[in-house]
Amino acid sequence: MVPGFSLFRRSSSLVAQPTTQGVSLRGIGSTGASRTLILWDGIPINDPFGGWVYWTRVSPDELSRVEVSRGASTSVFGDRAMGGAVALFSREPERGRVTASYEFGNRNTNVLSAGGSFLTPRWAVSGNGRAFTTNGFYIVGERFRGPVDIEANVRFVAGDTRFDYIGNNQRLFTKVDLLIEDRSNGTPLQRNSTSLGNIAANYWRQFSRNSISLLGYHTREEFRAGFSAIAANRQTERLTYNQSVPAEAVGGAAFWRHEHSRFNTLIGADVQRAEGWSVDSLFPTGRRIGGGTLLQHGAFVQGDLKAGPARFFLGGRHQFTGQGRQFFSPSAGFTAGRRWYRLRGSAYRSYRAPTLNELYREFRAGNAATLPNALLKPETVFGAEIGFDLIGESRRFTATAFRNDLRDLVTNVTLSVTPAQITRQRQNAAKALGRGFELEARQRFRDFTLEGAYLFVDSRFDLGLRVPQIPKHQGSAQLTWSHNRTFATFGFRTSAYQFDDDLNLFRLPGFGVTQFSIRHQLWRSLSAIAAVENLFNREFLTGYSPVPATGAPRLIRAGLRWDGKLW
Repeated sequence: MVPGFSLFRRSSSLVAQPTTQGVSLRGIGSTGASRTLILWDGIPINDPFGGWVYWTRVSPDELSRVEVSRGASTSVFGDRAMGGAVALFSREPERGRVTASYEFGNRNTNVLSAGGSFLTPRWAVSGNGRAFTTNGFYIVGERFRGPVDIEANVRFVAGDTRFDYIGNNQRLFTKVDLLIEDRSNGTPLQRNSTSLGNIAANYWRQFSRNSISLLGYHTREEFRAGFSAIAANRQTERLTYNQSVPAEAVGGAAFWRHEHSRFNTLIGADVQRAEGWSVDSLFPTGRRIGGGTLLQHGAFVQGDLKAGPARFFLGGRHQFTGQGRQFFSPSAGFTAGRRWYRLRGSAYRSYRAPTLNELYREFRAGNAATLPNALLKPETVFGAEIGFDLIGESRRFTATAFRNDLRDLVTNVTLSVTPAQITRQRQNAAKALGRGFELEARQRFRDFTLEGAYLFVDSRFDLGLRVPQIPKHQGSAQLTWSHNRTFATFGFRTSAYQFDDDLNLFRLPGFGVTQFSIRHQLWRSLSAIAAVENLFNREFLTGYSPVPATGAPRLIRAGLRWDGKLW
């Protein structure tokens, strides 16, 4: 529901290939690589090989809150936060809490989850597991569909376990999470699967006005996929190659924070080593291997100073990008306000190093092939924004205007277009400019809360063509009703047209979809839940390969959930 938040080709993670599930905010990002850092309890979960995100790792019901930070956060977070950061926070462990749920829906959808936590004054253990299966849906419109088309779907099992030590002025947690998923991408030969494991730890300690934080993680995974060539009449399909991508990453960070009544200081350093290889078994014969290692590390400092009603921020990061290049990323900003209003502004210089996926891995989406480019340079952005907030007891309004000057933007450049195949390659576009503004409003009255948001962004290359995958207009509205034991939401989101390619040949029309969900407490900890996505079954396009691909139709699910304490 956050305008500007989108996955590549505005597709759903329900059926989209994982390599397209990178996040874009404010129109920064026109490929599957994420320009936004995703943190889960402070640990980055962007894929080490390609930067995309396996959203199936995270159970929404086990999150306590989500924080979205738009605009470059490179000074603190590094190159993966070129467009912003999204922080996911797990529910705090509770004594004797047990959760269990089962949901079923159309298209043979079944979701089973269970979890719980145990808490003592010093120790806590919590865990959650989830299994999901669905027959999915066709991603090619009925009038273009042929015998080779089948429903795209996903089946996965995911789970995590966390151990916490809780001291008076310190805390330590270790966490392990696993994912096994299998997907059909719409034809019998186009399938992919992933097995992933991650172990992480985070230590925090408070010393009067100072605190330190240490974190580390290790991720190992293997992505496997099959690619095919499809006849123009979609009568036949021919396997072109099978791909295996083993990858792993080791990383860590250290932070020191000093707090004072007038100023705060944050100093830190981080490092990540990612290694991965794309191994392609070609048909009928042949073998293609690409990949390598990227070692990135950097140090940063950020501080803020209070002066009357204003607070000023200043930060900087020095980064080694892993390609023999170095980059300095400064940032500055201010906030000023009294009572119910606040004025704010910031300016920053940010960057993103190309991923191993962009450098070395070739892939296909239908009959559209995208080639890697080992000569890619880091992309950069110089950005500035200014905005104001009006905050009341039951209402809130924010407005922000921004400008992003992008250089060497990594995008998929079209090399050739024929009825049988589209060939593209990842290249550094000369430069692009994105300008726009965003509005958000919230009003609460009695049992109702009304929220609305709108984003306008015009992103163009220096020659005037629109940057692909970025609509000019996006908006959303949501009405929430909470009364006694019932909680219900009715939401609508819309997006204007966008282009699927750098030449602006393939136009994806605008669309709007509506969703509804309700939860009613039946007895103590037992609730009935129901939800409908794309309520009016609106058909919308998500891409061309070169046949038009369609998004999710109406999806309905209902079930029961237990969430309470046994003692």
